[in-house]
Amino acid sequence: MTTTTATAAASTAPAATGAPAAQPKRLTTSAMIASFADPGQRTSPAPFGRAMVELAERDPRVVGLTADLGKYTDMHVFAQAHPGRFFQMGMAEQLLFGAAAGMAETGLVPFASTYSVFAARRAYDFICLDIAEPNLNVNVVGGLPGLTTGYGPSHQATEDVAIFRGMPNLTIVDPCDALDIEQAVPQLAAHEGPTYLRLLRGKVPLVLDEYDYTFELGKAKVVRGGRDVVLVSSGLMTMRALQAAEKLAAHKVDAAVVHSPTLKPFDEETVLRELAGDRLAVTLENHTVVGGLFETVASAAVRTGLGKQILPVALPDEFIDAGALPTLHDRYGLATDRVVERVLAAM
Repeated sequence: MTTTTATAAASTAPAATGAPAAQPKRLTTSAMIASFADPGQRTSPAPFGRAMVELAERDPRVVGLTADLGKYTDMHVFAQAHPGRFFQMGMAEQLLFGAAAGMAETGLVPFASTYSVFAARRAYDFICLDIAEPNLNVNVVGGLPGLTTGYGPSHQATEDVAIFRGMPNLTIVDPCDALDIEQAVPQLAAHEGPTYLRLLRGKVPLVLDEYDYTFELGKAKVVRGGRDVVLVSSGLMTMRALQAAEKLAAHKVDAAVVHSPTLKPFDEETVLRELAGDRLAVTLENHTVVGGLFETVASAAVRTGLGKQILPVALPDEFIDAGALPTLHDRYGLATDRVVERVLAAM
């Protein structure tokens, strides 16, 4: 198991003359932490897998496929409940999506899971020509999107949205929490064309149930109102935006949060309505600053003539280090305290 070690930077004086100094505590955490939940936070286990099971019980057309990653995309929950409708394709992502396309041609509704890096980088042409061009109902499920693993660039899909946004017919969904995922799955299945879901797996935080929120495919939602700042976010960064809004209140800053789980097609009407006026506008995303939510919002503002400065909170245009997620989120600006600092500096 890959690990990172941090040494506490506190100096301690000896208790008495000649006594040895206390040794700083060594902190060791796994780099393969795939959960971004805070300590003590409410979570829901395997929401995607459970939603798949419930959907399959209502719809006999639903099938599940994976490329040797059932356990790590929560597809194993579906496999256990419906073994006759689960297909293990092995480490062959092009085959995975080619088979899913064939199933969709016969009237089935496939959900095909792998890591986002393999779907976006390795199997792009198969998804584009076999699935998107004929506009088939295939649901691509990508695990470890953005910075949700510490295993470095080989596993961190920090540019997947940028890669997929240019693909015609493809709907892209970036859920915030377990509620978002559970409500999105049946809507993705009902959608006629192909979809790409940036999956959060394992013990996923439960956040949006406290805000009278429901997922609607293609719609952004104002989760929280505020007079001074508008935080437009997607994915796990909506959780961070809500946490930042609470902390900003202590600085007498009233922050609104607009959650945009569907990145394509983008709900320009809702988002631009909230950006109108003189409030500070900030976008937050678990993705590189290139080609994701920030550029989607900015281009919509320019095309509609909205003269507005929009500040991005996003990953830099570079390969991300390996390490433990809490350290990496802090280093690259995704941690709640870094978001608060960014907003206060811009006010």
